[in-house]
Amino acid sequence: MSMSGEDEATVDRVLAGDTAAFAVLVARWQGPMVNLAYRFCRDHARAEDMAQEAFLRVFRRLSTWRRDATFSTWLFALATNVYRDELRRASPETVPIDVEAAAAGSVEEGAVDTDRRALVKRAVQSLPPKYREPMVLFYFHEQDVAATAHSLGLPEGTVKARLSRGRDLLASKLRNRI
Repeated sequence: MSMSGEDEATVDRVLAGDTAAFAVLVARWQGPMVNLAYRFCRDHARAEDMAQEAFLRVFRRLSTWRRDATFSTWLFALATNVYRDELRRASPETVPIDVEAAAAGSVEEGAVDTDRRALVKRAVQSLPPKYREPMVLFYFHEQDVAATAHSLGLPEGTVKARLSRGRDLLASKLRNRI
C-alpha cells in the first residue's frame, strides 16, 4: 500500500471513530510539518507549537478532506494557512526562512561560502511574502507546482508567475554580490 493509500485508510479509521488512529498520522507527518513551520519562523520551539496547532486544525477538519488531492497536499495546504495566520498574529516583521538547504556546501568551502549563504538568506528573507511563500514550498519543501498551488490556494499559473518573479527578484538582489 502506498503512503497515500495508508493515509487514506488511517483517515477512514479516524472518521469511523478510532480517534487513536490519528496518532499514526501525527507520527508519520510530524517531522515534515515541523520542518515546514521552521522554514516559516526559524525558531524550533515555535515551529513545534505551530505544527501542533496545525494538527489540531487537521483533526477538527479531517472530514472536510474531499480526496481530490492527496492527503499530504491537503495537510500542507492547511498547515501553510495555519502558519501564515500565526505569523500575521505574532509579528508584522519579515519572516525568516531556512535557505541553508539552497546554499549548503561543505564546511571546508570556508568563509566565502558562509558569506554567500548569509547573502542569499537575507535576499530571500527580503522578498515579499507573495513571492517568498511559493519559493519556500517549491524549492525548500520540494513540492511541485500543483501541490504548491493547492497549498497556497492559488491557480498553478499564478504560482509559476510568482516563482519566476521571485527568482528574478533574487537575481537582481544578488547580481554582482556573489
